[in-house]
Amino acid sequence: MIKKKFKQAWAWVQAKLKLITPGQTAIKGAGVGLLIGSIGLMLIYALLSAFNIRDPWIFVLGLLMIAAATLLAFINSWLIKKLNQIPKWYRIALLMAFPLFLINYFGNIKLIGWSILLCSFLGATWFTFSKTGFRPLTTPKKVVFILGAILGIAGLGLSIYYYSLKGIEMEKIENAALYSNVEIPQIPGDSPAKEGTYEVLTMTYGSGKDKHRPEFGEDVTFKTDSVNGVAFLDNWDGIGGWWREKYWGFDSKSLPINGRVWFPEGDGPFPLVLVVHGNHSMQDFSDPGYDYLGELLASRGMILVSVDENFINGSWSDLFGGLEKENDARGWLLLEHLKVWEKWNGADEHLFAGKVDMNRISLMGHSRGGEAVAHAAMLNELDYYPDDASIPLGYHFNIRSIVSIAPVDGQYQPGNTRTKLKDIDYFVFHGSQDADVTSFMGSMQFERVTFEDSAYHFKTGLYIQGANHGQFNTSWGDNDTGNPLKGLLNLEQQMDAESQQEIAKVYISAFLDITLNDKKEYLPLFLDARAGKQWLPETIYLNQFEDSNTRYITDFNGDFDVTTTGFGGKISGENLKVWREGEIDLKHNKKGTRAVFLGWNYEIADSLKEEKVNEAVADSLIASYSIFPNLEKFQLDSTSVFVFEMAESKESSNPKTGGKWISNNNENENESEDDEELEVSEKSNENDEEVEEEMEEEENDKKEPEKPLDLRIQMIDSAGNQVSFLLSEFSALQRQIVTNTMKMDFLDGDGSSEIVFQKYVFELDKMKSKNPEFNPYHISEIMYVFDQIDKGVIVLDKVGFSKKIELVKME
Repeated sequence: MIKKKFKQAWAWVQAKLKLITPGQTAIKGAGVGLLIGSIGLMLIYALLSAFNIRDPWIFVLGLLMIAAATLLAFINSWLIKKLNQIPKWYRIALLMAFPLFLINYFGNIKLIGWSILLCSFLGATWFTFSKTGFRPLTTPKKVVFILGAILGIAGLGLSIYYYSLKGIEMEKIENAALYSNVEIPQIPGDSPAKEGTYEVLTMTYGSGKDKHRPEFGEDVTFKTDSVNGVAFLDNWDGIGGWWREKYWGFDSKSLPINGRVWFPEGDGPFPLVLVVHGNHSMQDFSDPGYDYLGELLASRGMILVSVDENFINGSWSDLFGGLEKENDARGWLLLEHLKVWEKWNGADEHLFAGKVDMNRISLMGHSRGGEAVAHAAMLNELDYYPDDASIPLGYHFNIRSIVSIAPVDGQYQPGNTRTKLKDIDYFVFHGSQDADVTSFMGSMQFERVTFEDSAYHFKTGLYIQGANHGQFNTSWGDNDTGNPLKGLLNLEQQMDAESQQEIAKVYISAFLDITLNDKKEYLPLFLDARAGKQWLPETIYLNQFEDSNTRYITDFNGDFDVTTTGFGGKISGENLKVWREGEIDLKHNKKGTRAVFLGWNYEIADSLKEEKVNEAVADSLIASYSIFPNLEKFQLDSTSVFVFEMAESKESSNPKTGGKWISNNNENENESEDDEELEVSEKSNENDEEVEEEMEEEENDKKEPEKPLDLRIQMIDSAGNQVSFLLSEFSALQRQIVTNTMKMDFLDGDGSSEIVFQKYVFELDKMKSKNPEFNPYHISEIMYVFDQIDKGVIVLDKVGFSKKIELVKME
């Protein structure tokens, strides 16, 4: 009865809709009107454009665009028709499967396509065999069935095998630091990761009302007041806000101040260190994951607080709108925690009364927290919130240093710009196998830290081969993506968690000892990891370092003239295949600083391949790059060191053999014989290399790793005396660290990498041993000579002088 009534109602609706449905005449008229309007407007546009610039070809181009649109319309109509010819149930299944696979694979089209084909073959095989059977099939269909079954079953087996693999083997990368036979003095004493003598105690503080964690609820040690975060949170509403309030039991007007504390037993006062996690599922709590740092630092006489900010982390409900640019809130909450500690330190009869040294504070952050600590330091110096001056700040704590672990950059932008820091020590480190923050974004904030006051400050960066994102937090582990299908990740090149956390302990403990306890003996570790080789797991480390004693003769940011230093000096180049100054591009961002790109490429005869480059290539053809510094403002003496940053670029070392330069080959027939020998066709060169590589691969299954780059540096003083030394007397130049974080990335090529600099340091007074007549304090020319390897491109930046930090022993 109900079904009959429903049919009658639906028939009535259809009848009424039919009464108002446009007829064929109206539909044709609508189509004609649409065509006349669009084509007519295009013709008018093309005609006016041709008339305005007096070029009739513009009108022809307009006609061609109309023809192309017509052709595209017929092609799309044909595709839609073909799509409609797909059987109904398979079409429905395809339209349902695609978005589901899209979510499971985070948009990876290759995996989506593979899964659609695999499931289709398996489903067709199963249904045909179970419903129809094999015998009734015609011979052609039996052949198709067998082929489909083989493809489906083999594909399933391959998928299971692929998923079970830890990862895919990649070509070995030579460690340039080990390649060079140089003596790097080891820092004396025990590792900064060695546990100290203090007994470690723990406690928690928080609202006392937490619904999910007793340590912040009924078992909390000290209760704290909530704070109003409305001014710093942009989208706590809708379904996302509703679910947060339902899950946590509070809204943005009453954010809790929760923290886990590891502290030394004793009278103190002890330095205070706050660490804050990054964005993760808010229901998979992140704050317990820094226990290994808490135990270590507390045993060495520091108070470590792991700050809970899970309540502003990601949630499934954010799919319907949720928090987006909340990193200012993360930073602001850290300052609110410091207010609590300042209150306790000054209170009578409190556990921490007089035990906290509020003049020795450091902030640490991981991922979004790594950006947030920079915002906290910035907000700490201000009296008003930069995006709304009606909100007072006025904290002004004595934050001495910042540690940023694999941070993002620019998630929050004060005043629509990036956070800048001044007169604060800064340390950022990142892993090459990071599948979450896949680019060294912390190097961008590194560039925005400056020193102006009279105190000693330094900023330093560390890039670690094999380290991932999550293993710096014991709660996150080896799955950086959050996708439960962890088998999609390439974990073959990822270092183990114990090694990764040991690196963090060594470097973080050393940095905090320098900045909070004035133990400057650890400084060489941040110029070169080899100074702490006995403390660190073996891998590739790239160090960046700059202190307040550093002065540059050029940083390539001053102007666009490649022949000037920007600081009153001059520059020249000879025989370079690449010479340009430009922005440093990271994988997904611009670093925020410029550098010079220098490339060379020599065509060496096979008979001379075994010779050294400087013996196989005429001196007149050797590439070089010279800087003539203006040293009027420099006071060089026996404490001075020559410094610069350098990295490899993966671009072509002979770009003029391709692109627009190909058409000019015939115009170069009258070049000198030397130039002809040097500029042989890249195409034939590439063919020769391909043949050689194929032969080598047949002989050896594995390709030999590229040797690190080397070059010669020559210095000339004002009297014409000179010294010459190799880059490898500090370290050969590390080849870029190529990685694949997902297994499917191998289908896209050999891997991805980016420019990461290494700091180079050479002591001026030790250059006298190479030439007693040379005056290292009156340098008139610094020349980089590319005579050690036949081709390459390097990136040079921040050339200048600083003060000695004992590290390298030059012979």
